[in-house]
Amino acid sequence: MGKHYDHIPANIVSWIQDQKIFYVATAPLLEDGHVNMSPKGCSDTFHVVFDEDDDSFGAKDPADEGDAEKKVARKSRAVWYEDMSGSGIETISHLKENGRITVMFVAFEGPPQIVRLFGTGKVYEFGTPEYEELLPLNKRQPGSRAVIWVDVYKVGTSCGFSIPFFDYNRPRNKLHRLAAFSEQKDYDNDNMTSNKEEKEKDQGGGAGVPGLRQFWKTYNLKSLDGLPGLEVAYTSSVPFNDWKSTGKVWDADDETIRSKSRSKEGGGATLSLVTGQGLGWDLGKVLVGFGAGLVVSSVRAVASNPAWFEPSN
Repeated sequence: MGKHYDHIPANIVSWIQDQKIFYVATAPLLEDGHVNMSPKGCSDTFHVVFDEDDDSFGAKDPADEGDAEKKVARKSRAVWYEDMSGSGIETISHLKENGRITVMFVAFEGPPQIVRLFGTGKVYEFGTPEYEELLPLNKRQPGSRAVIWVDVYKVGTSCGFSIPFFDYNRPRNKLHRLAAFSEQKDYDNDNMTSNKEEKEKDQGGGAGVPGLRQFWKTYNLKSLDGLPGLEVAYTSSVPFNDWKSTGKVWDADDETIRSKSRSKEGGGATLSLVTGQGLGWDLGKVLVGFGAGLVVSSVRAVASNPAWFEPSN
């Protein structure tokens, strides 16, 4: 049977920190507004704030300090996550309007379990003091646009008996590759622009800057229902990282859809192998095997086209 708590118990904290994906649900106050559910999956974006550190904003997770025993023994009433860039802004818009949010985790391996964190959320955009305290430049990931802070008032656990098993493969690098490229455009532009007036215009998302700020200004200003989205991030003068100088490399994803054998339950034809070699700035040739036919196409991503981002709300 399901259980409810007014905090995140220590055993649930430990389980949450092992998960690879979580989901957030929000909704506007408008009666016929769009209810939103977003999956979140980038590594090291979710953080737990422990009870004894509640008075210290941005207190460190003891896991960062290698104190595993202390981590297991503590409980929590607050969490936060690094919100990555995408073509949607629903979660941020809804939180700015009413603060309601539910965060959900699901077990895809081991014993079945579903955990929901019911809370009140706050948005700290890139360029705000609160964001910088939690995510200084050396910890921020490329594409990060906000911190979502959630004060948890209820935790619910339920069975999840019908959830299938899945084996974790690896994280996707696509967002990091695209975002690092776009942020580098902004960084290079900031350092090349000498005229103060032009620089201020560019930092506000000038049309001539094919960078992340322009993407935010184009896609992240309003929700589907017209609620305000980003208001600070795209105008901020806080510089992005110089990713070229860091030496960090995110390899292209292997987006191969592997062949599936005939279903054990009977029936079901074998599916052909579809190959995609990870969408970077040059897709090159994409080969799709279909019977005896072969389709070859070449697509080149244009750096100034921000629509390459996958939807993320």
